[in-house]
Amino acid sequence: MRVIIAGGTGLIGCTLVHHLALQEYEIIVLSRHPERAAQMFSHQGLPGIQTVGWDARSAQGWGKFITGESAIVNLAGATPAHWRWTRAYRARILESRLNAGQAVMQAMERYGPPEVLVQASASGYYGDRGQELLTETSLPGQGFRAKVCQEWEASTAQASTRRCLIRTGLVLDTNAGAFPPLLQFAHLLGYQIGNGRQWIPWIHRVDAARAIQFLLEQRMLSGPFNLCAPEAMSNRAFLWTVRRVLKRPSLFPLPAFVLHSLLGELATVMLDSQHLVPERLTEATFQFEYPQLEQALRDLLPEHNSSPVEKP
Repeated sequence: MRVIIAGGTGLIGCTLVHHLALQEYEIIVLSRHPERAAQMFSHQGLPGIQTVGWDARSAQGWGKFITGESAIVNLAGATPAHWRWTRAYRARILESRLNAGQAVMQAMERYGPPEVLVQASASGYYGDRGQELLTETSLPGQGFRAKVCQEWEASTAQASTRRCLIRTGLVLDTNAGAFPPLLQFAHLLGYQIGNGRQWIPWIHRVDAARAIQFLLEQRMLSGPFNLCAPEAMSNRAFLWTVRRVLKRPSLFPLPAFVLHSLLGELATVMLDSQHLVPERLTEATFQFEYPQLEQALRDLLPEHNSSPVEKP
């Protein structure tokens, strides 16, 4: 299958490209800097990858690659892992996602629909929901992140093909995204952020890529899917597990007001509580390679061995 990936050089995209290339998919990565993207993937020695330039708002230069047997994975959008969400950056977060959706719709209108479209979204769709258990049928939430995710999903809602929405939690990757700051906080002996009761939906980067491949291949599946591991973790339990793997004791909490003063509205990524469960993936018999957090961390941090620390 030919898979056209918008956002293929981002957090999830890089792992997805690598994973699908090893599965012998034909991959076309859309990038505003195709030469730079080509150099990045050539260093990995991956087969079957073509990088194509796009303007992230139209079908120009890439729509012709769509066939009725191909797939589009739309992951494109400005990273929310920015230290300050100024008014200008908030606009960029939203507009970049809507523009990418517009490009995908334009391409399908001009060149015909692909076999499947995988449209990115995020756990932020549900907003801050406290202790409420959230499945794919739960109502959307309130706030900026929820608004962005709802409009992001709506940007390709009129696609005339099978469409899967992926509402992704915290992707565990030691090089990018929101996980490295949490890892650093654990290194500094922190044991919770805010009250520690917030739920953190998380997923290993490999399982995120594997789940997307699963949705590409399972032709009976469509609609929203929570991309998170089945093991639910509170903020406090999450950081305790990280410290256990790192062999670090605990020392202090990080009050919410301090995080807000440091990060502004970006702090909501770490303070919002979202008790997601991957109900639809589980029902579809998707098998997680890393269903438990400690197992996932030991894969990402192989230099650390277990060492008992106090329980939360």
